[in-house]
Amino acid sequence: MTTFHQPVDAAKVPRFAGHSTFMRLPAVPTAEGLDIALVGIPWDGGTTNRAGARHGPREVRNQSSLMRAAHHASGIAPFSIANVADVGDLPVNPINLLDGLNLIETGMAKIVASGALPLSCGGDHLTTLPVLRALAKSGPVGLIHFDAHSDTNDSYFGDNPFTHGTPFRRAIEEGLLDPHRIVQIGIRGSVYEPGEHDWAKAQGIRIIYMEEFVRRGVAEVMAEARTIVGDAPTYVTFDVDSIDPSMAPGTGTPEIGGFTTREAQEMVRLLAGVNIIGADVVEVAPPFDLAGMTALVGATLMFELLCVMADLVDRRR
Repeated sequence: MTTFHQPVDAAKVPRFAGHSTFMRLPAVPTAEGLDIALVGIPWDGGTTNRAGARHGPREVRNQSSLMRAAHHASGIAPFSIANVADVGDLPVNPINLLDGLNLIETGMAKIVASGALPLSCGGDHLTTLPVLRALAKSGPVGLIHFDAHSDTNDSYFGDNPFTHGTPFRRAIEEGLLDPHRIVQIGIRGSVYEPGEHDWAKAQGIRIIYMEEFVRRGVAEVMAEARTIVGDAPTYVTFDVDSIDPSMAPGTGTPEIGGFTTREAQEMVRLLAGVNIIGADVVEVAPPFDLAGMTALVGATLMFELLCVMADLVDRRR
């Protein structure tokens, strides 16, 4: 009989009742003893235009009450094969960017030290940088990155190097990511200048623009992504603005022509077999959402990622 944490059963306690936690799992004070730690990062100090992703974790928790115990397609029952719980939100500083980054890194380092795999909900995409700082202390890791934007710009508003448009440039410069093991999928939209992605490409990053994705399809693109990262440790980051704003309007930088939610689910399921050391879903901005639909996208993608990660944990065990 499993001793793993179990979510509240919605057939016994209605979804609108009880405490709001990720997937109605127990709230625990630390990640000790967990295989996978669900964690919120309510911080959008790197946002350059529409703020609001700081409210993402709370609303994703609300919508995650719709998740059930098992995946309908894969048959994976994540709570039966891995010990999972909600460890709350990392400490943040909404008025000091550098201190905010340090607090996130310190909080995430404690989760990593416990041996749990972190699955976090942001927050803007700059939150991924301190998470990588905590995860990649022993050497650079690979990255599978779903996004409308490359987030490899150099600076904004003068010489400010830290925004949600710069995290992966900083991560490469800091030796946290191996650029030859990075694949970015879904990139699209207008750019600041024609050569905006030249730096990223020169480092070795594989950018799969939306037009190429549409032409090749989910299965072929994800097969290439798995080949690029190989068997070595890999982080997965999913920006909800990679999804078309007709299906996920509540985000800071919407770009039309994005993934459908079904394509997003298919891609995450095809991460099976990747050596995932952590993952996140970022840029859910509830102030711009409609009827909680983007938060529901975020919650569902977290569940999809959780199933892949729990299966990985179970296979390792």
